[in-house]
Amino acid sequence: MDATPSSHLVSAATVAAEVSAGVDPNSVRSVDRAASLLLALGDWEGEVGVTELARRLGLHKSTASRLLTTLQKRGLVQQDHDSGKYRLGLAMVRLGGHAEKTLDLRTLALPELSSLAQAVKETATLGVLDGDVVRSVAWYDASGMGRDRTGRNLPLHATAPGKVLLSSRPEREFIRLAKIGFTPYTSHTIVRVDLLLEEIARVRKRGFATAFGEQEPTLNAVAMPVFDQRGCIVAALEVRASGNRIPPSRVPALTERIRDAAALITEHIGGVVASN
Repeated sequence: MDATPSSHLVSAATVAAEVSAGVDPNSVRSVDRAASLLLALGDWEGEVGVTELARRLGLHKSTASRLLTTLQKRGLVQQDHDSGKYRLGLAMVRLGGHAEKTLDLRTLALPELSSLAQAVKETATLGVLDGDVVRSVAWYDASGMGRDRTGRNLPLHATAPGKVLLSSRPEREFIRLAKIGFTPYTSHTIVRVDLLLEEIARVRKRGFATAFGEQEPTLNAVAMPVFDQRGCIVAALEVRASGNRIPPSRVPALTERIRDAAALITEHIGGVVASN
């Protein structure tokens, strides 16, 4: 965490505006400092002592201690009885769960999806795992215009976003799906579980998936993951086009564009990119 004291100070102009508006600047300052403490604790790996926390935020130790005590009473922070150090409390976990439930992935992703489609001049889609299929939640053509194809279901084993989403699943899921049976959409569709496991291993290693004529004979696609706040794959961002428009030689350039857009969507939803 690289927090600097100046980033947490309330400006003189802000204080003057608060006074003129009839707001108690001391109360606002306390709320701002408490919020800064919570954000700092969220960024910290493990627990942290009040002295170090106060130093990083540019606060007096007594001020930081007083705020932490108040936050502790509300369950927002916890103090280890042995070390005396602090960490986020269970109340923050509950709040995070409520925020996640209300998060609208599609709305937050739409600007980046539209920009990606216009940049590569191809169709861009965003898909999520829905049972045993990929459910499309957003679909933009090369002009950046949205199409009414949301809710469209796509197979997991024969599409690039499906492979991305499968890469987050345990091996027992592949065995279960194999018992149901993999539909052979084209001669290029992977229908053997051992070959699909090998393909997903490549996806995990490379960080992206491709599908060349596997669902439709003339359709090629590249997809990359979008991550949630736990670093888990929550969606797949895809670029798709007819085969002659996405030959293998174009994949490296497309992955760069898709990776940038996926990283921005991950950031917008408060996610973190998982380390390999």
